[in-house]
Amino acid sequence: MNARDPLYVPQSRSAQLRRMLTGGTLEFLMEAHNGLSARIVREAGFKGIWASGLAISAQYGVRDNNEASWTQVVDTLEFMADASDLPILLDGDTGYGNFNNVRRLVRKLEQRGIAGVCIEDKQFPKTNSFIGGERQPLAEIDEFCGKIKAGKNSQTDEHFSIVARVEALIAGWGMDEALRRAEAYREAGADAILIHSKLSRPDEILTFAREWAGRGPLVIVPTKYYSTPTDVFRHAGISTVIWANHLIRAAAASMQVVAKEIHDRETLVDVEDRIAPVDEIFRLQDADEYAAAERLYLSASQTPGAAIVLAASRGAGLEAVTAERPKVMLPIAGKPLLRWLVDAFKKQGINDITVVGGYRVDAIDTAGIKLVVNERHAQTGELASLACAIDALQGDAVISYGDLLFRSYILRDLVESDAAFTVVVDSSQTQAANASVRDFAYCSADDDRDLFGRNATLRRIADFTYKF
Repeated sequence: MNARDPLYVPQSRSAQLRRMLTGGTLEFLMEAHNGLSARIVREAGFKGIWASGLAISAQYGVRDNNEASWTQVVDTLEFMADASDLPILLDGDTGYGNFNNVRRLVRKLEQRGIAGVCIEDKQFPKTNSFIGGERQPLAEIDEFCGKIKAGKNSQTDEHFSIVARVEALIAGWGMDEALRRAEAYREAGADAILIHSKLSRPDEILTFAREWAGRGPLVIVPTKYYSTPTDVFRHAGISTVIWANHLIRAAAASMQVVAKEIHDRETLVDVEDRIAPVDEIFRLQDADEYAAAERLYLSASQTPGAAIVLAASRGAGLEAVTAERPKVMLPIAGKPLLRWLVDAFKKQGINDITVVGGYRVDAIDTAGIKLVVNERHAQTGELASLACAIDALQGDAVISYGDLLFRSYILRDLVESDAAFTVVVDSSQTQAANASVRDFAYCSADDDRDLFGRNATLRRIADFTYKF
């Protein structure tokens, strides 16, 4: 059954995680510690996320011994769940307290769509297993079993998973104790066992897996024995491998190098080409989705709209003053024509301004605008330039020539017009009418200065053909 099947019902995140744990094939969870890393994990192709306690603590800049409160962790998880549709297994440390804390934690995780939690059999507050792990005391078996039972009894989602993490090998208690604890946790209701080891070889893990003999799903974290071929884990019957802290470590290493280089060189010249462009961050933040939603949900009165300035030509008769710049950059009263236009648009709340350049496009000031280029400006006209800016015509838009100056009220009236299509016409007669020009548009009133401040509607367009 697939997504096109009319009977298909998408699995919940918790059901997806449960299937990863119990499906009989080796699966992988990748560490993430915030919304951005969760989205990166999804795009990389992973099926699930490990919300690492070490990584989440590190991104807060605190130690991995419960210095970040469980409410801060849950808030982080909410952003991660929003940013990715993958199932998330939380590294829940010791459950942040006793059985009652575990009950409340499970309810809060379910509310946020988190698929499961892993709790470890150490005492609260915990310290990271690789910091003097052999000196860290373990919880009593009965006490920890009580936490598991409390968590399972509190869940309302039948697929929510509680993974019991056994620290006996880390603490130096030996294989027999590790197996005894794992069996007790399984009987208490744990959905899977995570067996942890700090050795650089997988010997302890493989021995445990052999003795465990498939009594339940087995999860491992090969941070120390990372050189072990993955097929070894498959043959050992491991259910799930967790890559536990690699994104936060990669991020820290990159940030250290970049910060030091910028500090020492006092320039970005050699850095920009090696880091993600800002547009990639915008993409990961799903900025395009917001822009589409804005067009869909904001009313015309709320949406400021866009402006397109057609400024590709050099300007007939202006050759003497446009050798170094296009006419749109000619100064008027100490300010370029384009800046007069941009400032007028911005005063009316129109900040999405696209300028279509062509001749001497390199001399156009791009501050506050998006510049597109009509490469064939010498052979084409305004319509071809307008086509270059077609992406800006997704909603209300003001289209202007680049060599216009107008008072602010003219643009205000144009923007406030409720007509589907509005044209502003300059009716001033500065020279005799051109007798060779035929009437093209017929309106409800003749073109006359008395029309100032009043609307005229288009009645019909003349039907004629060009003769060449």
